[in-house]
Amino acid sequence: MANHSTTSSPAETPAGERPGVRAQTAPGRWDGVAVMPYKQSAEAPFRDVTRQLLFADPKLACEWRYFEVEEGGWSTLERHAHVHAVMIHRGQGQCLVGSVISDVAAGDLVFIPPLTWHQFRANRNDCLGFLCVVNAARDRPQLPGGDDLAELRRNSAVAEFIRG
Repeated sequence: MANHSTTSSPAETPAGERPGVRAQTAPGRWDGVAVMPYKQSAEAPFRDVTRQLLFADPKLACEWRYFEVEEGGWSTLERHAHVHAVMIHRGQGQCLVGSVISDVAAGDLVFIPPLTWHQFRANRNDCLGFLCVVNAARDRPQLPGGDDLAELRRNSAVAEFIRG
C-alpha cells in the first residue's frame, strides 16, 4: 500500500505536470485527473467509454491515458499510423487487434502496431479499464470505410465482434 503524504504539495513544473503522487480515489479514478468524454465527435461510433489524461508532459514525448469501457460498451473501431501500448488495469473484456480477437483481463498487455484495426469491448457484468501509452505527436484516428468493413467482415468471428 502506498504512503500518501498530505503535507504541502509541490509546485507545478514549467511543463504543467505536478510533481509527486496523485492518489487513486476510487478504482480507475485519480486525484486531480478529470474524467472526460472518450470522443468529441459523433462520427466515430462507440458506447459507454470515458477517457482520462494521466500524464502529458512534453518532456515525455508520449501521453499516458486511461480509458474505461462500461459494461457492454465498446471503443471505436479505428486504426492509426502510430502504435499503442496498452495494459488492462481492471475488469475483463475482449479486444480486436487486426483479425485476432482476444480475451483480456487486469494485468494483460496489448500491443497495437501501426495501421492495425482495433477495438475494445467490456464484458456483461463488468467494466474494462485500460492504460494506454501513445506518442504525444500522432495522427488522427482513421475510421473504416465500406471497403474496409467488407474486408474485415470476411472473417466471420471479426464480423460478429465489431460494433458501431
